[in-house]
Amino acid sequence: MKSFSSRQWRRWIRLVHVTNIRAYPISYATSHIYKCIAPMYGTYGVHWGAILWVARAHPPITYILIPPFQMGRRPARCYRYCKNKPYPKSRYCRGVPDPKIRIYDMGRKKADVNEFSGVVHLVSYEYEQISSEALEAARISANKYMITNCGKDNFHLRVRVHPFHVLRINKMLSCAGADRLQTGMRGAFGKPNGVVARVDIGQVLLSIRTKENFISKACEALRRAKYKFPGRQKVFVSNKWGFTNFSKDQYQEYKKKGRIISDGVTCKFIREKGPLDKIYKDINSIIQS
Repeated sequence: MKSFSSRQWRRWIRLVHVTNIRAYPISYATSHIYKCIAPMYGTYGVHWGAILWVARAHPPITYILIPPFQMGRRPARCYRYCKNKPYPKSRYCRGVPDPKIRIYDMGRKKADVNEFSGVVHLVSYEYEQISSEALEAARISANKYMITNCGKDNFHLRVRVHPFHVLRINKMLSCAGADRLQTGMRGAFGKPNGVVARVDIGQVLLSIRTKENFISKACEALRRAKYKFPGRQKVFVSNKWGFTNFSKDQYQEYKKKGRIISDGVTCKFIREKGPLDKIYKDINSIIQS
């Protein structure tokens, strides 16, 4: 049987080493794999059929190498640090894939501000980039734990960061003859590959407002969620009333005086400006005194 020259043989060996590959016995490969690959991949399958032919021409070879059908994603550790300027989606940056996270509020998100007085935050302790996949995984983890242990109507979970920064990747060819087609670092500005959220030190990532008796459950939910993120995070129990800017003592004090009006998940504060009957409920008793 005709065999390859040494130069051609080295070329096939180089192709095998630069590709993401798996090893299969020749007996299995000749009977099954080539029949599957050749019709599906056309020329690509024919090239790997040539490798089978080389293997049959050299009896000492007992294994051949077949590439997997799909290459894996680049790990998120490659994009962890904030090295570049913010690069959002725009008319100049097109073709950006949608973020994996699509829901940012879970639980009883329309509950009035007076119903959930306790709030717990997950705070970032690193200046880094968090992928939309990690945010989605953390959201699912925290939401599932809260629903199981508190019930779906006893909390409101909110994701506080949004992935707007676009990542790029300079894809390399991994097919037969790729070394002839690739240009190395010439024209290396990559194509959009995904989106991440740029977070700062001290920035809140996730928040849960709930009833006072479920504060410990909310802390555990955020503790589980933080394992989905790289870097360091800490769980804090806030002294604020829900998602408002007032402490619990201030909120109750202003509410008694009629200085606070509930406004969905937050509240409006009536300042000491304008008509007195809008500022004070008991305006008549104040005037008489």
